[in-house]
Amino acid sequence: MDMSPPALLRLFLPKVPFIFKTALWHSLWLSPTCSKWDLRTEITINIIRSLLTNPNPTSLLKMQRWSLRDPGIKGKMWISKVTLPKPKEEDVRDVLLEAVDSMREDGGIYSIPPLEPVQAEWTGYRANVRHDRPRLDLSEAQHYDKLMAEVTSPVTILYFHGGAHFMMDPSALRIPCSRLAHLTNGRCLSVRYRLAPQSPFPCALLDAFLAYLSLVHPPPDSFHQPVAASNIVLSGDSAGGNLSIALVQMLLQINRSSTRKTFSFHGKSFDLPIPLPAGVAGNSPWIDMTRCMPSITANAQYDYLPPPTADPYSRFPPDEIWPADPPRGDIYCDASMLDHPLVSPVAAKDWTGSCPLWLIYGEELLTDEGKMLASLAAKQGVTVIWQQFEAMPHCFSMIFDYLEAGRRGFRDQAAFCSKVADDAAGEEAGSLEKKGTWFAAKTCKETDVDVKNLAVCTEEELVQKMRSAKEARMKGFEGEGKLLPKL
Repeated sequence: MDMSPPALLRLFLPKVPFIFKTALWHSLWLSPTCSKWDLRTEITINIIRSLLTNPNPTSLLKMQRWSLRDPGIKGKMWISKVTLPKPKEEDVRDVLLEAVDSMREDGGIYSIPPLEPVQAEWTGYRANVRHDRPRLDLSEAQHYDKLMAEVTSPVTILYFHGGAHFMMDPSALRIPCSRLAHLTNGRCLSVRYRLAPQSPFPCALLDAFLAYLSLVHPPPDSFHQPVAASNIVLSGDSAGGNLSIALVQMLLQINRSSTRKTFSFHGKSFDLPIPLPAGVAGNSPWIDMTRCMPSITANAQYDYLPPPTADPYSRFPPDEIWPADPPRGDIYCDASMLDHPLVSPVAAKDWTGSCPLWLIYGEELLTDEGKMLASLAAKQGVTVIWQQFEAMPHCFSMIFDYLEAGRRGFRDQAAFCSKVADDAAGEEAGSLEKKGTWFAAKTCKETDVDVKNLAVCTEEELVQKMRSAKEARMKGFEGEGKLLPKL
């Protein structure tokens, strides 16, 4: 997508009547959401929705290339770009594949991914500079030293960006990651994992696993020293939230099912079990790739994501990267794998022994899948902190920082990262407890909810819903573009 001023003018000029109509309906209290949103929020969400619901979408490759444009580095952030080398040994991939295979209940097809180096960005907060201050002309190692000079906490957030698994990279999340670093007094390692459809499941999960191990066991010549697992918090938004939660489920599966006693990584041998991170902070995590839950239609009026009713047979125009060869039915994975627990973590049946989970959703299309996971994990003894904000859309805390709901959500995410790391390190043992909270629109008035009772259906009903949705996709009754942005 061309983002030059003339192109933006061509994009937004036709929407002027739409914006005027939205403002008029809101002012006359004719909008169904006017009691929940202020005018600025209503216009913003409606514009985003209209941009993401193009009946004649551009190709996946064009959208991917547009989303990967680097906005540059300036202002209140330290960025140090690194490449995490792939190990000569294949143990990392082998233990991942063992976990994938051990969790397949009714078959499923996937390709064995190659081990590849993983690019990432160390991100920190740069104090006492203007928002337009340019990046210093230093080496990446010197930038890392500058970053670390302002870090006063051991909290290390391993961050996975969103983008529906096929768009974006760490450059798009520099501002949120620098804010998290500032609020925690720590640092973020933001991962440039491989994108679909070119690199389908489990490529991104393998990259996430390699990044995690590289924090705990730094490869030779790394800028960083070993990071204790108790100081690492996994975090991500949307598809990145999926990776964060899937990585924890994969670690749990390796630890409970692997027959190995050790694994090799960059020439050294390490014992199993693999230590879990301190916690996971998921911002509207997309954890049901089958898109089968009731909220994907019931909450459509509050979200900007395109609901399935807009075009249930939605498909993307063919280009160099899609359809895949051989065809596979879904952008992220083969359609036969859609209900696999490491593809759709909501399908995971055992969360026993998991680290604490912090989950935030709006009243959005993805809310019900989060409720299902939160409820099951809480019932199995996991510390789950659940937050839902009335009438807020997908990933609202990263977009609406002018709203108290957005500010509160982001502050609480950072506070969880700090508290859970302190708790895991034994500094504030027992400070985290299961808690569910509903925040009212506009006022953010809090109402307690029982996390264990959040589920919208039984576990058996969930399995059937996911299986039916998977079969519909495999038979071609639904398109691969269901719920995905279409620019």
